[in-house]
Amino acid sequence: MSDWIEACRMDDVDEEDVIRFDHGGRTFAIYRSPDDAFFATDGLCTHEHVHLADGLVMDEIIECPKHNGRFNYKTGVARGTPACVNLRTYPVRVDAGKVFIQI
Repeated sequence: MSDWIEACRMDDVDEEDVIRFDHGGRTFAIYRSPDDAFFATDGLCTHEHVHLADGLVMDEIIECPKHNGRFNYKTGVARGTPACVNLRTYPVRVDAGKVFIQI
């Protein structure tokens, strides 16, 4: 059974940015797109398990801070080497100024 978990407040994530969220021994990344929508992925790069929240967000892309691997954070699709394994994505909902992810 999947549960909705409160990850952060909307105001915690700047537009076109990412933050780290840890829960249950796992790390997630919460994104706010330029059009003010929220998304969630696993928080570690699939290449060398570096925290993506330390990376750079550009449009729909998160770039890993270690080797510049890129992913589409909306779909999880790996978009640039050396990353070749997709990120897992999670459903997101916003309610009363809070961001929830379903894990």
